[in-house]
This record gives sequence, C-alpha cells and structure tokens, in this order.
Amino acid sequence: MGRKRKGDAVSGWIVLDKPLNLGSTQAVSRVRRAFNAQKAGHAGTLDPLATGILPIALGEATKTVPFLVEADKTYVFTIAWGATTATFDGEGAVTERSDVRPAPEAVAEALKAFVGRIEQIPPAYSAIKVVGERAYDLAREGIEVDLKARTVVIHQARVTQAPDADHVEIEIDCGKGTYVRALARDLAVALGACGHVSALRRTRVGPFTVERSITLEKLQDLCDRDAGSEVMLPVETALDDIPALAVTAEDAFRLSQGRPIVLLPRQVETLKARLAAPDGAGFASRTVLAIHGGSAVSICEMRAGQLSPTRVFNL
Repeated sequence: MGRKRKGDAVSGWIVLDKPLNLGSTQAVSRVRRAFNAQKAGHAGTLDPLATGILPIALGEATKTVPFLVEADKTYVFTIAWGATTATFDGEGAVTERSDVRPAPEAVAEALKAFVGRIEQIPPAYSAIKVVGERAYDLAREGIEVDLKARTVVIHQARVTQAPDADHVEIEIDCGKGTYVRALARDLAVALGACGHVSALRRTRVGPFTVERSITLEKLQDLCDRDAGSEVMLPVETALDDIPALAVTAEDAFRLSQGRPIVLLPRQVETLKARLAAPDGAGFASRTVLAIHGGSAVSICEMRAGQLSPTRVFNL
C-alpha cells in the first residue's frame, strides 16, 4: 500500500508577485504551506534580486509546468551605467568602470541589433550545469567556465524611460532561456560603456500577468480566512495555447485509464486546422487538451486519428 501524501489535494495555479530578496524555492514553500498543499512547483526561476511573476503550480497543475516553462516572458529592467560587475547585477563586485553615459536614443538604436533570433552567451553566474556543477558555484570558487553561446529569441525590446543620465529602463518580450543580465552586458559593450542590471521585474509568463497576480501577504491573509481558492486559477490555464477538445464521459474515462480514444473524421479535421503551423508548413504541434464537463481530463498526442493520453489529471 502506497504512503499517503501529507497535506490537502489542492490543484491549480497561483500567480505570485514575488518580492525582492526571496528565492523561488522559498516562495514555493511559503505558498505550499499557505494552502497545506500536497505538492507544489514553479514555472521558471526568478532570482532573489528580481521581483514579479512567479507562477506556482499546486497539485495536478505541476503536470503542466513543462508547457509554461516554454512560454514567452516579459521583463522590465534598469541598467545602471558606470560600472560592470562580475555578476552583471548589483550583487557582484565591480570589475570595470567607465564615464560613458549612453543617451536613451543611442540605447534604443543599439537595441535593434538584439531583436530576433540571436546568439547569447549566458553569464558565468548562472544556473547552467557544467560537468555536473552549477556555473555559479564554479564562478564563486574562482574557476573560469567556458559557456557556449545559445540561440534565444527576443521578440521586441524598447526603452521605456531614462530617469537620469545614470539609468535607463528597458522592456523586452522574449522566449525561453533569455538572460537579461547577458543582454545588459552585451548592450553595454555595443555602446562602449560599462553597466549592470540594477533592477529587474518579470511582468508576464505566458498567460500569467501582473494583473492576475497576488502578493504573498495578501495570499496568506486569504488562506488564513480559508479563501485562497478565490485567486487560484484552473490547472488548464497554463495550456491556453493548446487546442482543447470536449470529449464524452465514456472517452474521458478511457483517457483517465491511460487508453487512447478514436476520433471522428470531423474532429480530426478540426484539430488539424487548429494545430497547423501559421505558415501552413505541417504541424506546429500534435498536443491536444481533452476536457469533459469544463475540467481537464488529460494532455494527449493526436496520431493516426486517435488521441493518446500523455498526462492524465486526477481532478
């Protein structure tokens, strides 16, 4: 007989507005305790020095985390001119100084070169593993790490304000794996200046935005009043980009048992149209969300006129 999990079988998403100086793992622990949830996880680490959107999955929502990790994100960050640091943020020691203070117009022009698919070398102080060790652990030990450039996508980047000559604020929409600190580093080099990220806020992760978020204090207050469910989003919220198909009670039962279901010809054609890539060049994906009675049943793969479950929800 399996061991019974401690806690309540709570399932859903909490869009946390993470405060400054709190690690992502610590934030997950606090949300989990607030709900007395059996299990919890987050979709995309946010550094302690960053604030903003940290989507936290509870219960069955943890099965959708991989889909949200792939989602596009929006960041607003401030570059402080005059000093480059070892970590490219305010935490590291200063490694170089400069009197150059780029004008906002020059920053906006230089940003154009960083929009689109670009090659970016992650910062040495990052969570990337090198021979089984985290890069930041090696960097703290004074060991030089040779991190390879990787392709990332920045959809758009713009200067939002420049409060004074020493600072400029930038907003970017980007894909998975983009390092804001690396962008700030490369932008400073392109402008012949020294600079580092002095403030960083994530304002969007996929469908989760600041408008849908809640602070830890407000969340704890709601949970203390047994009203935390008021701000919990459904498990399937993270799957907004995946076509949904309503299935019968019988098919929902089959899928819940891990068995495939046969689709009707019209269902196949409808899903093909919704799964087709924007340019018409084949499938962008074969992933479909099966729902019944307004609740998620399973994440499925469509092949040969059938839906085969890959993740089954126990809701």
